[in-house]
Amino acid sequence: MQYIEGLEAYQGSGRTAVTLGKFDGLHRGHEKLIEKVIEYAGTEKIDSVVCSFNMIPFFDSQMIAREILMTKEEQRLRLEGRIDKLVDCPFTKEFSMIPAEDFIRDVLAGLFHAAFVVVGTDFCFGYQKRGTIHMLKKYEETYGYKLIVIEKERYQDRVISSTYIKEELAKGNLALANHLLGYPYTIVGVVEHGKQLGRRLGFPTLNVAPGARKTIPPKGVYVSRSYIDNCGYGGICNVGVKPTVTEANRILVESYLFDYDGDAYGKKVATELHEFRRPERKFADVSEMKECIDRDIEYGKRYFSGK
Repeated sequence: MQYIEGLEAYQGSGRTAVTLGKFDGLHRGHEKLIEKVIEYAGTEKIDSVVCSFNMIPFFDSQMIAREILMTKEEQRLRLEGRIDKLVDCPFTKEFSMIPAEDFIRDVLAGLFHAAFVVVGTDFCFGYQKRGTIHMLKKYEETYGYKLIVIEKERYQDRVISSTYIKEELAKGNLALANHLLGYPYTIVGVVEHGKQLGRRLGFPTLNVAPGARKTIPPKGVYVSRSYIDNCGYGGICNVGVKPTVTEANRILVESYLFDYDGDAYGKKVATELHEFRRPERKFADVSEMKECIDRDIEYGKRYFSGK
């Protein structure tokens, strides 16, 4: 997969099947769009393209304190090997001012040379969101693409959305959030040096800081699976501030992996949260903390032995 930062960096000259949107979380609703793009691209032997609107520049410029389910790096890793091109498109003030008709002409037709445009029923684009699926349909013949509109994916009576998933994560309903996503909620980061207390207590851990604006589920211990160097390892992790051993109020994901004994410092780790075990707590002392973590480890091992 080719990762392209900014529309101005896109240099493809061939026809494409393209889908566009924020794609925060790449949940089951987004997956329907991506699968359709891959299907049409394969049928016509053209490039499959996902144009992802990166909302962080917009949030920053408007001082909006909105969290995201997925960082750029997490999105990239999730799509790696599935599509031909991922275009990271910063949603700036200038980008938001592009008239909808110009967007069709200059971006969909002129830049992406779209043969197929795949979007959801509520897709809007262009200045003041004046572009809709009806406008895209109107210009089909003019610019030589075929519009494919995909119905929203639902769970029971509610449309699956990033907002819905954030609500469930905030409630601690990890099982439902993972079901809506279609995969375990994942936090990606680089392993940093800690105080090595876990190593001295017999369970060395990997410390990872979540990306900026990343939605953090309730603090606590989770059954997890971490991927290092393309290998997965079952384990447990604590998402929180480790109140027993530090007064720093910094969120970290601290993972103990059952079958890993390598040196992971400086390496990228993707940690999936599979099941909530217990809330984070401050123990009376390190000895009490170790006893509880030993029980957490046994629980995690039983979890994976039953899979």
